[in-house]
Amino acid sequence: MIQIAPSILSADFSRLGEEVRAVEAAGADLLHVDVMDGHFVPNLTIGPPVVEALKRCATVPLDVHLMIADPDRYLAEFAEAGSAYLTVHAEACPHLHRTVQAIRERGCRPGVALNPATPLEPIEWVMEDLDLILIMSVNPGFGGQGFIPSVLKKIETLRDLLKKRGAKAVIEVDGGIKVGNAAEVARAGAEILVSGSGVFGTPDYRATIAAMRSEAAKGKEVRKG
Repeated sequence: MIQIAPSILSADFSRLGEEVRAVEAAGADLLHVDVMDGHFVPNLTIGPPVVEALKRCATVPLDVHLMIADPDRYLAEFAEAGSAYLTVHAEACPHLHRTVQAIRERGCRPGVALNPATPLEPIEWVMEDLDLILIMSVNPGFGGQGFIPSVLKKIETLRDLLKKRGAKAVIEVDGGIKVGNAAEVARAGAEILVSGSGVFGTPDYRATIAAMRSEAAKGKEVRKG
């Protein structure tokens, strides 16, 4: 089943608890939490205390995406704060296998993210150790960017590679996801769709999430056919 993960990067931070409860009531499967350090990406967002606060009010799993340099230094803090999935960037991890092991040892599901211009090769030898592979469909750092169409081929290639290798990691796609492109992204192989402004920028979260899920399901059926 296709899962929808609203990204709180686009939520109203002045009433974050209300926003979390609203998207959960609207049918969100996960809550995507973007952590940015102003170094690995050109923006600053939140740290472990906010993740801990989200954990207290959220009932769906927290899908925490570390867009930070030297993530190994902070794995324990984000795990203790309540992360269910903890995703690091391959570009930021010189010892990726060690980092993935450390995430699992701390009780989280490990994920690895790849920027749009990063090939799949860096994750080929850790695929079997991952629960999630995040394909960025925008250059990370800011919400509200447009989807990069060339990423669709990358998703397809990853889908085929995972099947060939018998790896169980799910494919998550983040960046510019809206109702209008949910079908083609799911058709390419995505199983989790992350959407920030595509959900929080709409007047009816429930209707948007339902429409996104419906379109993604259509795309998935085309892929099966």
